[in-house]
Amino acid sequence: EHLHDPVRTAACLERAWRAYHAGDFSEAMAFGQDAGLVGTMVAVRAAAVYAAHVEDDDDRRLKILRDAMSAAEELVHVAPVWANAWYALGLAVGRYSQNLSVVKALTLGLGGKVRDSFLRAVELEPAHADAHLALGVYHAEVVDKVGSVVGALSHHARRDAVEHHFELARRLTPDSPIVLAEYAKARMLAFGAAQFGRAYSLFQEAAACRPVDALERLDVEQAKRELV
Repeated sequence: EHLHDPVRTAACLERAWRAYHAGDFSEAMAFGQDAGLVGTMVAVRAAAVYAAHVEDDDDRRLKILRDAMSAAEELVHVAPVWANAWYALGLAVGRYSQNLSVVKALTLGLGGKVRDSFLRAVELEPAHADAHLALGVYHAEVVDKVGSVVGALSHHARRDAVEHHFELARRLTPDSPIVLAEYAKARMLAFGAAQFGRAYSLFQEAAACRPVDALERLDVEQAKRELV
């Protein structure tokens, strides 16, 4: 009932995903939004990458992410049993939280919303690799900012969960430079300098991957910079 013109919507979605994989994240956002509610997934993904890698203005970045959160919340309301809807919400809230600072986001209760959204995604789709990756990042960032004791007691964040979710994501997507690069960063956040050797090996694996789209290219290049 949300599709008034299915043919036009399909065309917008195709253009949005093509733009996303080609690295034109601004265009991907625009076409995703133009597709209406069913374009929310690609629009939110594009907004998250655009905010992290392209947008320089802090106010503009926060507005993009707030809009993404609102769209994802509407999608969850309409499609509460779709794992990707919950992943989109967790991604939008998570990116917004990172731009506020992890500590401020936790104070506002956004951390719990991020965690619960990704947990709901994996409950609905246990093989959702992106949601497992995101949960690994959540646990690592919280432990890094507030410590393992406070993290476990107040935010349900644990070091062992970092490994659990990232190892699942690796098994599900073994050739993903994104998973490898994020795993390397997460290990250093959660376990400190003692994990430098393991993190370096993961960055080496990520740098050796053959990227399949623009986003993977960004992670391969980032991994190469970490090795210099």
